[in-house]
Amino acid sequence: MRKLVVLFLSLFITSVTFSQNSLEAKALLDEVSTKMSAYNNMFIGFSQTLSNEEAGIEEGDEPPIRGEINLKGEKYSLLYLGNRFIYDGKKLYVINNEEKEISTSEGDMNADDGFIYPSKLLSFYKEGYNFEMGKLKNVNGRKIQYVTLNPIDSDSDIVKVELGIDAKTKHIYKLIQTGSNGAKTSFTITTFKSNQPISDSFFKFDEQKYLNQNYTID
Repeated sequence: MRKLVVLFLSLFITSVTFSQNSLEAKALLDEVSTKMSAYNNMFIGFSQTLSNEEAGIEEGDEPPIRGEINLKGEKYSLLYLGNRFIYDGKKLYVINNEEKEISTSEGDMNADDGFIYPSKLLSFYKEGYNFEMGKLKNVNGRKIQYVTLNPIDSDSDIVKVELGIDAKTKHIYKLIQTGSNGAKTSFTITTFKSNQPISDSFFKFDEQKYLNQNYTID
């Protein structure tokens, strides 16, 4: 009987601790989302690295891929791998500068694969995830609190997301996605600016500009 009581208490305490941990993690994510969503706009410079232990690829084997993005609400202009992605809130324009080709589509990028796209950066966690507090790390004098997000859907291509949050500024510092194939993609924010002077036409696609440069528009 005593062993059963001890086991019950142990399970109960573990359950309560996990619940408190989950609530604490969600509260931190909500705080970050509220703070960063309050900015009129954001400029983010980032670096991306890839690793996959199973494939023998370690982080640092290849130079990081660098990119930058301007965000305003759900609208964004993203420069990545030499291509420009413009989402005006209704249509997405993918501008391939090397091939001088532009593809257009209704709505944002398809998120069925579980990937976290720019317009969902501050809200993706609100549906489909369980949360838990991760490690608190010191990165060049900055305290970075990690939160682990586990997809509820067992068939998701993403098996884990780790968000590193600056404990002082409550800004996202790093996002790490681990895929079902073992690949781990890390995005580190290297530059952050808020409330920059941006014109109303910044997120509008200038069709004539690209036609004048002999781009093909699909």
